[in-house]
Amino acid sequence: MNNKPWYKALFENYARQYDQEDFTKGTLGECDFIEQELSGNKKLGIIDVGCGTGRHAIELSKRGYNVTGIDLSENQLERAREKALKAGVKVDFQRQDARQLPFKGEFDVAIMLCEGGFPLMETDEMNFEILKNVTNSLKTTGKLIFTTLNGLFPLYNSVEKFHEDNDSTGAVYKGNSFDLMTFRDHNVTTFIDDDGIRHELDCNERYYVPSEITWLLKTLGYRNIGIFAARLGVFSRNDSLTTGDYEMLVIAER
Repeated sequence: MNNKPWYKALFENYARQYDQEDFTKGTLGECDFIEQELSGNKKLGIIDVGCGTGRHAIELSKRGYNVTGIDLSENQLERAREKALKAGVKVDFQRQDARQLPFKGEFDVAIMLCEGGFPLMETDEMNFEILKNVTNSLKTTGKLIFTTLNGLFPLYNSVEKFHEDNDSTGAVYKGNSFDLMTFRDHNVTTFIDDDGIRHELDCNERYYVPSEITWLLKTLGYRNIGIFAARLGVFSRNDSLTTGDYEMLVIAER
């Protein structure tokens, strides 16, 4: 029995399998959007929070950006370093807990995509610590770009059916139970690790409604906050968030 938090247990030995997940296939288009948001300014320093196996950090580094990637999983980071070496790029990959980052005003931009830490923590307070620490890592004129689970979606749709319809490869999410009092979805995640061993984990993730995100970010000093639909590989400010969007894209400037 693994007593570690599910988000630690899942990524102990799941790097190669993670790279096969369907949701990892939008990297190029997502990086196109990030470049557009940065106006192609290669002088800007980027921190990739919850970088996983480094797909965004490596792609942005290929395009000439200076990127630091942080993640809680050493297994994911080992895979990221291996991929960066193969790609011939330098990325500063570090094992860090996003709730306790050591950086103070060092970066121009923070990205936190595909639920990179936030909103996976056990409590709302822990999730807020991630936002706070990432914000503290930014310069006073910094920009934060992240995706998170759209709390409007489970009010109108079945989370379990969404996963049934979309999870053609990788981890399988069953027994979803959405709690309206906490806006947390509880599920049993089944996955095969990189050694071919099958695991089951009791997981829960926090969904946020747009007004909550806006309030949290205003609390942290952001003034310019935009919330849009997050669609795989085609992020755009032109896509208004709807109740049918599983994830939201958040762009905030201080």
